[in-house]
Amino acid sequence: MTTNCIKFTSADIETAKGVGSISTLTFDLDVTVEPVASTNPMAPTHRVLGRSPRGKLVECGGIWKKQNKETGADYYTLTLRDHGFNANLGKAATGSSIPTSVPRRARRRSPSIR
Repeated sequence: MTTNCIKFTSADIETAKGVGSISTLTFDLDVTVEPVASTNPMAPTHRVLGRSPRGKLVECGGIWKKQNKETGADYYTLTLRDHGFNANLGKAATGSSIPTSVPRRARRRSPSIR
């Protein structure tokens, strides 16, 4: 499996499931992505699921559809909560009929202090 890649089951990403891997120097996660059906415009389009140390599937983040303020183009962002990881998703040129998204410009957030 390619690192930092989520492969979706169809070109209609908003309703597609996906699987992939997100890795940095501090973590390495195999993820499953499931679409969310919600009428709330602030809700994520997908839940991101990973495996706990004991192998249980747990929700660890989300994917949101956003709009570029300058161009009006839609794009997606990925967040992994426990790792403070955010990334924009972009389609990679794979030559296959299944679109692939890869995080770009990923950054770590400072953990919030409560």
